[in-house]
Amino acid sequence: MITYSALTTLAGEDAAYQLAEALEDMVPEPTGVGVFEIEDGSGLWEVAAYFLEWPDAGMLAVFSALYKAKPFNISTIPEQDWVSKVQRELAPVRAGRFFVYGSHDADQVPADKVPLLIDAAMAFGTGHHGTTKGCLEAFDSLLEQGFSGGRILDIGCGTAVLAMAAAKVLPHSVMASDIDPVAIEVAQANVISNGLEGRISCVVAAGFGAPELKNNGPYDLIFANILKGPLVALAPDMARNVTAGGYVILSGILNEQADEVVEVYNQSGFNFMQKSMIVDWTTLILSKN
Repeated sequence: MITYSALTTLAGEDAAYQLAEALEDMVPEPTGVGVFEIEDGSGLWEVAAYFLEWPDAGMLAVFSALYKAKPFNISTIPEQDWVSKVQRELAPVRAGRFFVYGSHDADQVPADKVPLLIDAAMAFGTGHHGTTKGCLEAFDSLLEQGFSGGRILDIGCGTAVLAMAAAKVLPHSVMASDIDPVAIEVAQANVISNGLEGRISCVVAAGFGAPELKNNGPYDLIFANILKGPLVALAPDMARNVTAGGYVILSGILNEQADEVVEVYNQSGFNFMQKSMIVDWTTLILSKN
């Protein structure tokens, strides 16, 4: 079946979601609409709509003008098994002791690695992005230094790959949260497919807003693989929710943003421990005074 896509970019999360909502009322009606943040520090968001018929170009032009978006790029998507294509192109990821793989590569899991099953259809947070791999390697480094666990939280968990890594190697229960309900559904499915039911609690929450997160804290380790802006804003809350001597592993930080993030966290009572870079992205480990 041939389908059609209409893509645009614009500044601001609120405007992007408002545009997406408006697109859902188009005729012909889109079969799906997606909103994605472009992770380059630009503040731009991509809005994508998919149609079974050629979309109304005039209406799209009106929407782009109303929401101050770039003109829509309309294109034809040929019939293709996209999940199989992605599965072929996503090779397993080795990150310290961890091995992130899709079910199509189950026969490649090394006996000496901790396996983390993330299917390619669940494409955000698969371990292939430098930020996710950086967090796994940072966690592996903490374990090598003697970290033995306690209460652990994964903020902005996506697929929950970081929460699952912690639950696989430590005996404690883990909390995972994300602002996106769809991400939490994906996270819960991954928890089940990795045999970690009852070990990880998945919660829809922005920051530390959910009662479950506050009641379960303070935490000995918090993962936050989000972006510089939210990380900076969360610094005071991080300080309130990490135990003395506890750790945060932060990523979603462009290399040139790392010093600013470290400075903000220093002001909130954290000490810099370690920095690693994978291509454009930095991962930080900091400890609470």
